[in-house]
Amino acid sequence: MAMWDRIKEQAKGLQQQSQGAGQASGGTAGGRQPGAGAGGGSKEKLVGLLKSQLGSLKTELKSGAYRDASMAMCALVAAADGSVDPAERQHVESLVLQNDVLQNFPPEQLRQRFNKHVDQLMFNFPQGRADALQEIAKAAKKPVEAKAVVQTGFVIAGADGYIAPAEAQVLREACTALGVSPQEFGL
Repeated sequence: MAMWDRIKEQAKGLQQQSQGAGQASGGTAGGRQPGAGAGGGSKEKLVGLLKSQLGSLKTELKSGAYRDASMAMCALVAAADGSVDPAERQHVESLVLQNDVLQNFPPEQLRQRFNKHVDQLMFNFPQGRADALQEIAKAAKKPVEAKAVVQTGFVIAGADGYIAPAEAQVLREACTALGVSPQEFGL
């Protein structure tokens, strides 16, 4: 549990740095720094921090519940805006397969589960979303896995250096399904 407290404190520190930098700079259009994406450079730092912390848990994250919940999470992030074009699907799939922690699992298992959720989301978004959140909720039994699922989603969402509002909403919904406070992740 101490590690999660450290992550929370580091995230809080990054948020405070970002807010202080935004106020001190006098702000640019909309108070955002050029090229900074939502939340400024702090989101990039937070994603990097979460990725590092997630990597330190690699030996603990080998259960089928974590695998399945993470793939549902990745599919929800990919479809957060309501659609997933083939290039986006391929990009997220490659991020999944390159993720250090997810390398605990055979690539074909990851690919199959991710694509199943994306297909469901594209066929019937409300039902696919409900099914994905139900799969995510199964990881709530183990707090370390529950938080790791959110971290995995955060890493995938922030891979481009920007977390879109729709992606942040999906991450908040996953937190709710897992019984994890969204504030722990700056959401």
